[in-house]
Amino acid sequence: MLIYGFQSILSWVQLALGIYAAVMLIDAGVRREDAYRAASKQTKGMWLIFLALATALLFILPIMSFLPIIGVIAVIVYTVDVRPALREVSGGGRGPRRGGSSSDGPYGPYNGGR
Repeated sequence: MLIYGFQSILSWVQLALGIYAAVMLIDAGVRREDAYRAASKQTKGMWLIFLALATALLFILPIMSFLPIIGVIAVIVYTVDVRPALREVSGGGRGPRRGGSSSDGPYGPYNGGR
């Protein structure tokens, strides 16, 4: 009885991860190709292949096998590393810019050496 409950939980987790991987695949698909180059990440085609494979593996194979775990790692890398860099490069933040100008650097405004 306990094993069936554990299997049920794992199947729900696998379904949630598969749906999340599909959402990240769509997100990677709608980003511009030049944003990937500007963010110094792999090409858009590479990430689409990685995320498509991860999505397919999560829907086809059981979660406790080796390949879906690699797919989950690819989705996590896209989520925490590539996606924020793409949003920063393409200006995809939410809401208006908070102050600042086009001459602002990472540590504040650039004053031209004054």
